[in-house]
Amino acid sequence: MKKIPLGDTAMMVSEYCLGTMTWGSQNPEREAHEQMDYALEYGVNFWDTAEMYPTTPISKDTVGLTESIIGTWFAKHKREDVILATKITGEGQALVREGKVIDAKTMRQSVDGSLARLQTDYIDLYQLHWPNRGSYHFRKIWTYAPKINRAAVEDNMSEVLTTAAALIKEGKIRAIGLSNESAWGAAKWLSLAKELGLPRMASVQNEYSLLCRQFDSDWAELSSMENMPLLAFSPLACGLLTGKYANGRAPQGSRLSIAPALGGRMTAQVFQVVDAYLDLAKQHGLAPNQMALAFCRSRPYPNIPIFGATTIAQLASNIAAADITLSPEILVQITALYRSLPPAY
Repeated sequence: MKKIPLGDTAMMVSEYCLGTMTWGSQNPEREAHEQMDYALEYGVNFWDTAEMYPTTPISKDTVGLTESIIGTWFAKHKREDVILATKITGEGQALVREGKVIDAKTMRQSVDGSLARLQTDYIDLYQLHWPNRGSYHFRKIWTYAPKINRAAVEDNMSEVLTTAAALIKEGKIRAIGLSNESAWGAAKWLSLAKELGLPRMASVQNEYSLLCRQFDSDWAELSSMENMPLLAFSPLACGLLTGKYANGRAPQGSRLSIAPALGGRMTAQVFQVVDAYLDLAKQHGLAPNQMALAFCRSRPYPNIPIFGATTIAQLASNIAAADITLSPEILVQITALYRSLPPAY
């Protein structure tokens, strides 16, 4: 698989990223290790995890288990073959550090905990899972009200960047990045880093798919102008864009069978939108998951989709999307559908 630069860092990563959040819940350790072996064999060297994983569901008994599963794999393989991203949990998740905010103290606790579980002495990309000040992500846009305390926000950002600089100097992390962030937030992180001579945010991990295109406006310009790649999570919309939930199906063990609301994605109109994209893929003889992933890579800003899988067959099909380039005709048709269909959620 082709390797591309991770923003302004010196790291070269695969054009697709392996997601891991089912490891320890939907996938036991053995299956997770098989996925890691397969992904690396086929050139996917960029993997994303988080200290709070696995999800579906998030549980007190499993917090940190995904990192531990990756750690047992690292113990038997060459660590330098993988570019690993993980995340510190944001404010409000009571199962991790009682929901405390991201600050110097919690960052150090989080990094040391992740390093121990991962059985490694460094993290390639350390991301803030969501900002302390809240965000409009996870279907919160309908009631989003920004917290306006600019001085406190900027003080916390400076503290976080100063701590990141120290962690980089100590060799514990190589770069720092964002997740579930806004364009204003990213711009402020970048300006403070420049002003204070501190590490620059390397990337942002926000939701993006054919069904969720909030990134395609102000964020797209910022991403392009600042060379801040989007690490697109849920590019298959939790499986909706694979077609496996068509006609009301909820396969045993699938995310839909475990979390019927799919994180707020199961709206009254979602299948009207999904079916239109599934039909378009069929018209062009494309697997719907591969069309959805290739669409992400077609965007006019740096976009690295993060795909997950619960079977090797799913993983293989997702990886094969790297061989697909969407034609101008399909992209025009996707634009037409985007303009004519209601928002999926």
